[in-house]
This record gives sequence, C-alpha cells and structure tokens, in this order.
Amino acid sequence: MTSTRQFHMNDLFRFNNVNLDVLTETYNMPFYLQYMSKWPELFTVAEAPDNSIMGYMLGKSEGSDTLWHGHVSAVTVAPLYRRLGLAKTLMEDLENTSSNVYNAFFVDLFVRASNTLAINMYEKFGYVLLWDDPEDAWDMRKALARDEKKQSVIPMDRPVLPQELEW
Repeated sequence: MTSTRQFHMNDLFRFNNVNLDVLTETYNMPFYLQYMSKWPELFTVAEAPDNSIMGYMLGKSEGSDTLWHGHVSAVTVAPLYRRLGLAKTLMEDLENTSSNVYNAFFVDLFVRASNTLAINMYEKFGYVLLWDDPEDAWDMRKALARDEKKQSVIPMDRPVLPQELEW
C-alpha cells in the first residue's frame, strides 16, 4: 500500500532512485529547500510500505489576481513504480491543495515539447495546451473550481514572453 505525506528534510538523502532517471529534472539543494520552506504542503512524497520513495511532487503557488495559481515544478515517479497511478495521485493532491488551501484559479506546468509520454499523461488528467514552443516547452493548464468560466485555459495565439511569467 502506498502512502503520501509531506516531503521531509531527510528525504533529500533518500530520493536518488527517483531523481537518477533521464525523464526527471534534478535541481540543486537550495531549490528543494526553498520549496520545503515556502510551500511545504505542495511538496509531497509517495512512499512504499518498506519506506522507499516511489515518487514526489514539487509545487508552489504564485501569481496575482486571476493569474493566482498552483504550479507543478516537478512530478516524478521512480521507474520501478510507474504505471501504478502515482503521478495522478500526486497531481490530484497538488490540485486539491491549490484549490482548497490557496484558492487558485488554475494549475499550470511546463513540459518539454519532446516528452510526448508526459504530454499525453497530462492531457488524460485534464490539462490543456495554453501555448507551445516546438524548440522548448509546452505550457499546460487545468482550470480549478474558482475559474468557473474556464478563462485560464483559453489557448493563446502567441507565445508567452518571459517577462509575463515573472510575478
């Protein structure tokens, strides 16, 4: 049986089985520590009965006004535990926290344009393409309950400029 819980400081020394994978983006220690201190409820881990880390979700809340949203910085599952629905469980946890704790309008994420497996998975989870840059990444979003008219997921007819991503 899998359990999910908040990511702990000691987990930083236990998650190599998840991070040492070509599909996983690995960050530096200050990056992880910043998320643990600012958004601890959006940094969760899926743990196996033997206490090994099966996967984790790294998220944050940011923006202003109708652009207030949850952001998926990383969701990853160790190769041994893929195709068990863990990514869906972790994503749903972030979406629920973004909606119920942060009262966000939407959740967004960036995914490499070449990562078709992840793009297909996110589409199955209800995410839509907001804009894409074939040389870089896709910006995908899912509207939450606060965005009753689903305006946050209307595709753009132009790429988002870097200065538009800064809050």
